[in-house]
Amino acid sequence: MRRLLCLGSATTGFFLTLLASSFVVSAQAASTTSASTATCPSATLSQPFARWGDSSSYELVAGGSFESSLSGWTLSGGAQKVAGSEPYGVTGTVGSFSLGLPAGASAQSPFTCVEAGYKTFRFFARNTGAASKILVQVVYQTPIGLVSVPVGGVTSSSGWQPTPAMPTGAALAGLLMGGTAQMALRFTAVTGNSAIDDVFVDPRMR
Repeated sequence: MRRLLCLGSATTGFFLTLLASSFVVSAQAASTTSASTATCPSATLSQPFARWGDSSSYELVAGGSFESSLSGWTLSGGAQKVAGSEPYGVTGTVGSFSLGLPAGASAQSPFTCVEAGYKTFRFFARNTGAASKILVQVVYQTPIGLVSVPVGGVTSSSGWQPTPAMPTGAALAGLLMGGTAQMALRFTAVTGNSAIDDVFVDPRMR
């Protein structure tokens, strides 16, 4: 079974430059006030990727197991909940559903609070036909509107596998947005038919 490969990740310099230019309004506003110590609300943490050598604690994104309501998720192009789940039971039990992404489909998670420590995110993926590729983006709410930044691409195999850790950019976003920021994750099936499951964000500083 082939490993998932993270392809075409944005370079750190490009990623930070783009976010910085997008958040310039917030930076100017923040410079007129004292440094913020805002933090995100406490969340339930687990170690879903421990068997793959990743002992970090992660927070499940709202609706990210796809076992219940997809309230807050934005779906287009035929993205929908489908039967079948990753078989490892990383949420505590093996589920029954995942999110299907036919070619051209897109899904965006609900916005969630992130701060400097929320450095990476991971999820599970597989293809449901020919080799497939998923474009992954982070989306931030800013005073000048939504800003989306591509952070990588995932080429999946026919079996469920965890993706590599991908950067959120939350360290810079939190700093320029006064300590915390609102981030969503967007998944787009560029080629082939894919499915994703159990989407987690890593709050390393917790």
